Amino acid sequence: MLKNYLRIALRNMWRNKVFSLINVLGLSIGISAALVIYLIVQYDFSFETFEKDGDRVYRVVSDMHFPDQDFKNSGVSGPLVDVIRKEIPGVEESTAFWLKGDCKVNIPGSGNPGKTFKKQGRIIFTDNHYFNFLPYHWLAGSAKDACKNPNEVVLTESRARSYFPGSDISKIIGQTVVYDDSIQTTVSGVVKDLDQITDFTFKEFISLSTYTNTLNNRNGYNQWGSVSSASQLLVRLDKGSKPARIEKQIRDIREKVGKNEYLKTENSLQPLRDIHFNSNYDSFDQRLADKKVLYGLMVVATFLLLLGCINFINLTTAQSSRRAKEIGIRKTMGSSASQLILQFLGETYLLTLLATLLSVAMIPWILKLFSDFIPEGISFNLFSQSKAVGFILLLTILVSLLSGLYPAMIISRYQPAIVLKNLGYATTGQSRKAWLRKVLTVSQFAIAQFFIMATLVVGKQIRYSMNMDMGFKKAAIINFQAPFDYYHPDHKPALLLEKLKAVPGVYKVSLSGNAPASEGTNFTTMKFNKDGKTIETTVEIKDADTAYLGIYQLKLLAGRNLLQSDTSKEYLVNEAYAKFLGFQKPADIIGQYIERGDKGKIPIVGLLADFHTKSTQGLIAPLALTCDAKNHSTFHIFLGPKGKNTDNWKNTIAEVEKEWQSIYPDQDINYKFFDESIAQFYEQEQRTASLLNWCAGLTVLISCLGLLGLVIFATTQRVKEIGVRKVLGATVSQLVTLLSKDYLKLVVVAFVIAAPLAWWAMDVWLRNYAYRTSLSWWIFLVTAGSMLFLAFFTLSIQTLRSATENPVKSLRAE
Repeated sequence: MLKNYLRIALRNMWRNKVFSLINVLGLSIGISAALVIYLIVQYDFSFETFEKDGDRVYRVVSDMHFPDQDFKNSGVSGPLVDVIRKEIPGVEESTAFWLKGDCKVNIPGSGNPGKTFKKQGRIIFTDNHYFNFLPYHWLAGSAKDACKNPNEVVLTESRARSYFPGSDISKIIGQTVVYDDSIQTTVSGVVKDLDQITDFTFKEFISLSTYTNTLNNRNGYNQWGSVSSASQLLVRLDKGSKPARIEKQIRDIREKVGKNEYLKTENSLQPLRDIHFNSNYDSFDQRLADKKVLYGLMVVATFLLLLGCINFINLTTAQSSRRAKEIGIRKTMGSSASQLILQFLGETYLLTLLATLLSVAMIPWILKLFSDFIPEGISFNLFSQSKAVGFILLLTILVSLLSGLYPAMIISRYQPAIVLKNLGYATTGQSRKAWLRKVLTVSQFAIAQFFIMATLVVGKQIRYSMNMDMGFKKAAIINFQAPFDYYHPDHKPALLLEKLKAVPGVYKVSLSGNAPASEGTNFTTMKFNKDGKTIETTVEIKDADTAYLGIYQLKLLAGRNLLQSDTSKEYLVNEAYAKFLGFQKPADIIGQYIERGDKGKIPIVGLLADFHTKSTQGLIAPLALTCDAKNHSTFHIFLGPKGKNTDNWKNTIAEVEKEWQSIYPDQDINYKFFDESIAQFYEQEQRTASLLNWCAGLTVLISCLGLLGLVIFATTQRVKEIGVRKVLGATVSQLVTLLSKDYLKLVVVAFVIAAPLAWWAMDVWLRNYAYRTSLSWWIFLVTAGSMLFLAFFTLSIQTLRSATENPVKSLRAE
């Protein structure tokens, strides 16, 4: 029986090649999208699922409360580490580690110069408890003794083989590794690299005691009021211990030791598996995932699958009359309804299986095509990913049921006495079931038009944000940072500044702090006395020299520019700060004084026009510029107009690199164009726009494929009618209109449904932006016009062919 079912299914597919191809293409698009999205979702939700007792592991984070706003920091104060270990019951174990930035690594050689690695990352200072939180496999040494004493380091296998190629792992123990020419360590252990999905991707582990004195002196690690995102703390709670109780104990201790702190800090416990998703706290400089985006991707996959299933249902029910006599004969010969349903479900499964195989073959290409959007760690191997294979099998069965069950039930209900008298057409989808095809077609085009409108709105907002005047000049400026040690400053940056001023093609150069808009942010609290009342607020601070305003063309509305100084002696403030302090005329703030910590009263000498220090998503906040030259390490170079000679900038940058090497021969310059840095603020929006572009394109493609299949069937059914109309004088345009108008009406109905939904959804999305574009009428007009054009073009592929055929061919049998 199964062999007979298979033979009939293959024969039917070959007889209806066009419809089978349309069904396979529609389903393969939906299945491909579902597979890729499954890989993304499964990957992101697999982070930190392998740690033993991971449900009891938490990261301690800090919430800092300023007078008028709060800030969240993933780090903790250094003293909290000992307090948790000694004074707070309910904590089974804890580990502290300090994130070290990229550094130079030297491997001394015996009788030879050794090797130098200029820029190594993923290095931390930690204690030996760290290795009890992650399941490292030890190749040499042991977790018990590792990182216990000062000047010890544990390497992962990949770093060990990089530093000591060809050496036996056991012989690496005792070797010397030097960091930044100042920290000399001895290898005390080698561990295998973690092959799990995790954000803990560190490669080198230096004992924390090696760096404790430096941390205390330079970073205030031993002070309760000092919180750095580099200072991390993990805890594993006792079984049955509640996080809320631990948080309360920490809060009680902080209240005792921090009574005089002007900045109130609270600590909370962040679940281990929340680290990968929570944007309030960083993830060790790793990529963060957004659960809303992941759920949105799942909805997209569902829509695309449904569209493919709708196509199948539409085409199968539309063609049902062709197989009416077959069903009648089978029923007369004794076939039951269940056997007929099983036969047609088998045909559907065969088509779905072909679509699945096509999708699986396309996955590597799709992953490469969307490499900018898809996380780097995602790969696809059918032979090694059992969960993916299980998902594919489940998806194939589910899609087969969704696509084939309803058409199979409809076809199996035909009455033999009716269909064998050539009356089967009266009970097909052309009469009572036509409404279902119309509803499904409207649903397809409503989804497609919704995605088109969303794509246009997101693109319009991105263009608005990118082209909006942010209050400063963006073009023809490069930035780069020089090595900087606050406690051991040198004169190298100042020496490089003088050299750069002499480089031809460098129109202006500044040695300051961060650019007007940057990822890094420095906030402090400031007090202002007005009419006997003290106003305290959080203010963003930026360091600038005398050339800074000119390079970025910041507008000075009143007062004067800053004077060059090694310490903060005066401020420029923006309009937002002046208005916050209650000045009706912002210029009246010139000559007033503000207090900043222990620096005393500092005069305001200038008023700046407001400019954005982040993306245009948020409002402009109070800001102050000061000149504190001993902290300046970032170079800002205005390259001037590019001109007709496209090599101008290239030659200038080459000269800048040459001067850099003369001062920092062991360091690589890492410059970036400022306008590219600004564009990075909108990476998430650009990825969303890219995703919507593909969603809109795929939904339109699937919808048009379904429409093409329906019109092919309709014209085939009405071939004699078309012939008669041509004989009676109907023109080609009249016939095309006749065959197309009913379907175009469905597209219009879909627009009427999709337009208000898209307007509401996009209005909600735009509310996230303080400065946003408008929902222009042309977005909806373009959507309706483009969809009607595409639908008419799709319909014309078949209607023109039918309308131009010789009527003799269709009427010769009469």
